[in-house]
Amino acid sequence: MKDRTMRARLHNADALVRRARAKAYSQVERDRAQHLILRIGEVASAAMSKHMTNLSTLGLLFCLTGVTACGGEDTSQSSSTTTDTTTSSSTSPAVEQAGPYAVGHATVNVHDSVRDRDLRVEIWYPATEAARAAADAGEPIEDFVPAGPEREDLAGLVADAPDPGTNRTAHAARDADPAEGGPWATVAFSHCYNGTRYATFSVAERLASHGVAVVAPDHTGGTLPDMLANNAAPLDTTFLQTRAGDIEVVLDRVLDPGATELPESLRGRFDAARVGVFGHSFGGVTAGLVLMQDERPKAGLALAVPMENPLLPGVTVSALHVPLYFVKANEDHSIGQLGNQFIDSNYASANPPAGLLQVADAGHWSFTDICGIVPGFLAGCAKDPTRQADGTPFTYLDADVARGIAQAYVTAFFLSSLNGDAAAQAYLAESRPEGIVTAEVKAVSK
Repeated sequence: MKDRTMRARLHNADALVRRARAKAYSQVERDRAQHLILRIGEVASAAMSKHMTNLSTLGLLFCLTGVTACGGEDTSQSSSTTTDTTTSSSTSPAVEQAGPYAVGHATVNVHDSVRDRDLRVEIWYPATEAARAAADAGEPIEDFVPAGPEREDLAGLVADAPDPGTNRTAHAARDADPAEGGPWATVAFSHCYNGTRYATFSVAERLASHGVAVVAPDHTGGTLPDMLANNAAPLDTTFLQTRAGDIEVVLDRVLDPGATELPESLRGRFDAARVGVFGHSFGGVTAGLVLMQDERPKAGLALAVPMENPLLPGVTVSALHVPLYFVKANEDHSIGQLGNQFIDSNYASANPPAGLLQVADAGHWSFTDICGIVPGFLAGCAKDPTRQADGTPFTYLDADVARGIAQAYVTAFFLSSLNGDAAAQAYLAESRPEGIVTAEVKAVSK
């Protein structure tokens, strides 16, 4: 498709956005907008297959999510909530560092007989002190996949990836003995579209070091290898439902003390009463749908995406009555300014307690460990980006700093919401580092 045709479609979509905000939006226009989005999404998919880094699938899809909105945003706060924005304190809170546990991890395979679907699953968990030396030494991220062609392909991608950008070393000991105690609070992670279960392994490691287990499936059919093989599932509501089912099946298995898929040492170690879910990008929408359908998760978090959006319907944030947290990359060239406006709208609609974290100069992939591993994932570590608002040049936030922010705030959110940790709850209202992070919370009035 020629550029002038794309620009014309974007102009038409923008006009629909303006009409929506004026509340002059007819059903015909809604249908027309939806058609526009789907057609541009097809172009985006083709662009990604040709490694056009400025036209990622999520970028063109989510940058237009606003065109099917029903009216304007409601940013008013409920009388039953209080909003707090706090600057950073001089102390260094516990969540900004690894916790007291060494971290172990294991790879298991789960078969869903109902859907005839096989899932490769990673589990991070608190490990014994004997595992610390191996965890500190680390292992290359290529070891997340089996030896053979898949590992060779991943090694090639890592070698070509920007540094800083892709995080090359994981710090968890494979198949380590689990720590005594428990059961542990358990959080399920859903990866991005055509991503990987280890996309945020450093966040999982931070959580596990603080006593929270993390389980993450590869969403078969929508992984990085699937994309590289030109065999990826479409980004649509059907696959969204499939992904939510993946998370629910994985929770079924890890919460079952008799699950034979798990190493014997891990069976019965996961607390069914303290379950959370989070995801990055399409995974954040997946997390929202899981919260809508499954009563087990008691808290949910979305990285760089609105859980509720009209392109991928199924989530109604106002219908969720569990703690929610949204992390927004202020220079998100993938979901665009309209996508970020929808994150703001999600936060405004959320029942308390809820939180919103805005990170200056962060891009869509800044919080992940696979930023730049393929050209379509460069938003967050590309050279010479320009600002969305005015096109002026800037430099993305250092990848390690961005990941450190995600590690700290995701850990604080789940320690607060699942473990009742007061210090972690207080941290969520602090903006750290000051000048980069702006934290806001809605708390239940006492």
